[in-house]
Amino acid sequence: MKRLFWLGVGVATGVALSRKARDTAHAVTPAGIAGNVGDAVRELAGAIGAFGADVRAGMSEREGQLTDEVERRSGVTPGARHALTGATAPQRRPRRAEPRATDARARRADG
Repeated sequence: MKRLFWLGVGVATGVALSRKARDTAHAVTPAGIAGNVGDAVRELAGAIGAFGADVRAGMSEREGQLTDEVERRSGVTPGARHALTGATAPQRRPRRAEPRATDARARRADG
């Protein structure tokens, strides 16, 4: 019975070590390195996205606090100021498209 137990322990150890060796060998291949880098980039992108969401949430919260403070001190709702003066809220101008490199080369060729 003891021999069967130790045989089982040896087989289990051998399987575990061979799997560990195979995984370690795969990790140093170009495909394994690319997988590790890809995982790291995905993790970084997720962290940056979460940071941006936290910043936007904080900005929104602070804007609410400042709006309340302006309203409390002046008695005027910040959005109501435009309504009182009859002015419309400032409109954002559409962004111009940046000239492409091919456009610049074409202008240089023509001129």
